[in-house]
Amino acid sequence: MGLNKVRFRRFCILFVIIAGLTWTACFYKSERSIEDTGTRLTGAGPMSDKTLDYFINKGTLQQRDGADIRWYHAANSKHQITQAIQGDAQMIEADVLLRTRDPQEPIMAHPPNTDSDITLQEWLKMVVHSDKGIKLDFKSLAAVAPSMTLLDEARAQLKGPVWINADVLPGPGGTDTPLDAQEFLRAVALKGEEDVLSLGWTTGWSPYNDNPGYSWEMVQQMEAVCKNLTQPVTFPVRAALLARSFSQFRWLLEQSDRYTLTIWTGQTDSLNVEDLLPYRQTFNRSRIYYDLLESQIAKFRALPGNN
Repeated sequence: MGLNKVRFRRFCILFVIIAGLTWTACFYKSERSIEDTGTRLTGAGPMSDKTLDYFINKGTLQQRDGADIRWYHAANSKHQITQAIQGDAQMIEADVLLRTRDPQEPIMAHPPNTDSDITLQEWLKMVVHSDKGIKLDFKSLAAVAPSMTLLDEARAQLKGPVWINADVLPGPGGTDTPLDAQEFLRAVALKGEEDVLSLGWTTGWSPYNDNPGYSWEMVQQMEAVCKNLTQPVTFPVRAALLARSFSQFRWLLEQSDRYTLTIWTGQTDSLNVEDLLPYRQTFNRSRIYYDLLESQIAKFRALPGNN
């Protein structure tokens, strides 16, 4: 009887050991599965902006200076995208909406226009035959998901950088409703790992009012949106509002090497280009793009101490 008790006790101990090892193996496998899923979702790690490197390798840029990039705006028709492809601009910007009538599909148009003579699918078929970079500016959340599907289908043929733009937070003087940041990122952030996410604020400017700069709350909200992303992020910022915002954007750029600024201007904005010198003189020139009018960029380049 005593021998049976010893055998039974040994059996219980062996059972506990085997059960423990089995549970540990299952737990480890589960944890690895979660980690693998996380890797697939977030990519291999933070990606830097390769835009300047691409054009240097193509021979259309001599140095890593964002001020040397030339832009073509609002290529929202067959005629305009043809001009843009044949011209000397390196980056082509166009606006994307979802057509409101049948067939409801992504088209190239800027509000108040609601239709166009070219769809995004047709537009991409033209761009893939060039070595240009593209910036797709989304004006409606409804257009994002179907547009990303079309972009994915064309991605293997696209040669140049891809930027995906939307205003996702309210900014100084902004009256338009921004796109929902999380919904927008859910649609775009798990796509091309090297795409540049261009995430901005709605803004306004008036010659008759005191125009505020970007507040600390605004840049901190943007950092909260972007800090866990792995893609490079550029922040489109309105040139006429930057004189009052230097400390805020210095702080924002310090938060990640993935961050850059894209300084743009409204057609009727009053801009003193000297207000941009502190940015030019403080930050690495690869971290600021200047999307300005030709007359403004020429005046800016001529400023003492700019070169």
